[in-house]
Amino acid sequence: MRVCIIVEGCYPYVTGGVSSWVHGLIQSFPKVEFVLQTIISAREQSGKFVYKLPENVTEVHELYLQDVDWDRNRKGWHKYELNRQECAALRSLVLNRQVDWDTLFELFQNKRVSLDKLLMGEDFLKIVREYYDLHYSQLVFSDFLWTMRSVYLPLLFTLKMKLPKADLYHCVATGYAGVLGSMGKSLYGGRLLISEHGIYTREREEELLRAEWIKGAYKNVWIDQFRKMSTLAYERADLVTSLYEHARELQIELGCPVEKTMVTPNGVSVDHLQNLPGKTKEDEGKFNIGAILRVTPIKDVKTMIQAFSFAKEREPRLKLWIMGPCDEEKEYANECFEQVEALELEDVVFTGRIDIKDYLGRMDVTILTSISEGQPLTILESYAARVPVIATDVGNCFGLIYGESDDFGAGGILTHIMNVEEIAQAMVDMARNEPVRLQMGESGYKRVMSGYRIEHMRAKYRGIYEDFADSLDVWLECMDEG
Repeated sequence: MRVCIIVEGCYPYVTGGVSSWVHGLIQSFPKVEFVLQTIISAREQSGKFVYKLPENVTEVHELYLQDVDWDRNRKGWHKYELNRQECAALRSLVLNRQVDWDTLFELFQNKRVSLDKLLMGEDFLKIVREYYDLHYSQLVFSDFLWTMRSVYLPLLFTLKMKLPKADLYHCVATGYAGVLGSMGKSLYGGRLLISEHGIYTREREEELLRAEWIKGAYKNVWIDQFRKMSTLAYERADLVTSLYEHARELQIELGCPVEKTMVTPNGVSVDHLQNLPGKTKEDEGKFNIGAILRVTPIKDVKTMIQAFSFAKEREPRLKLWIMGPCDEEKEYANECFEQVEALELEDVVFTGRIDIKDYLGRMDVTILTSISEGQPLTILESYAARVPVIATDVGNCFGLIYGESDDFGAGGILTHIMNVEEIAQAMVDMARNEPVRLQMGESGYKRVMSGYRIEHMRAKYRGIYEDFADSLDVWLECMDEG
């Protein structure tokens, strides 16, 4: 079976939970051929991998959502006159009225259409004007038109992408990845599997509502765009997985048919995190708090640093280790460095990229202050090493700390998002109550052993892949008989 994994903005270009999951999944099935279809922002990122690809990855295809070179020097690409069906399909997309995706797939895959000329052309102008008159006539039309062009350009890049043929298209999100997977299924007859770590539509909504680069009603235009792409993915998918029950409920709320949904929790290699090196002379007299993360805004490292400054005034033993890459959002990382200096904080260490095995055994507790998560691997990895956690109440953090259906007890302390006082108090409480902290570590260890081992995840996906392979064989037999 040939599996095309479709990823957006993660593997193999950046580290993180989703990237680690994809890498581990591919390694788990060495006899399966994997093809990578990646979605990144620009050509400048091309080929800049931070993972060594497993041998069973045979091809890598890249889509650039901000591809300024797309229409340059393409002979034969011209102003294409849409026929009535194609124009109606484009209208259905913009007006979000029972979108005729199959006609759009055919148009952009098989017709030599200049995207620049289409978006600057009369057909698109008329359709946008209709949409404007119906919903946004209070805005300045010229601004609205340019916004609509910027909204649709990355989607049209996606529809133009020449996908590799595969038996199974496995998308690690909806959004643009879901569009590609749906198109692959439509064009080549493969099956479609969606594995959501976070709920893509909700995450984009949260980002857009906080974004400063887009104002007022234009946020709704972008949100509607992501919703219609996710709707497509849910409608065309054969199976849609999520990491925990509440995420599955959100998928159903967003329109995914309940019979397509399945919960497939994350898994970590527990054996890999046993008997780790313990504390060193450097750690004498210190209470180590470890943050294993990418230094990016979504991890809210600034709140963590502020909370640490308050906690350290009460507990001078505290030391904060911020362990992970600082080069993904360099401006934000520099702001974090400056914050540490401005607060005149001692005992804050930015390690950069690390092997967690070299550090996790030295930690008394780990911390995650994210404003959005799915089911964080860092919490499961901490539990595997019997290290309790402090985490904000996002994604599945509540379930991981208190348990979904077990009575092992709390594996750490849960706080509210961006609540500096709560997070600081949690640091102090962990440092001052060793028996409770050690019991939390044991509770977390029992929890990860009971349902979050890598073996559990592999077994789930082995069953899914085998079911798809069996279904494919049946389908091929029917085709041969026909």
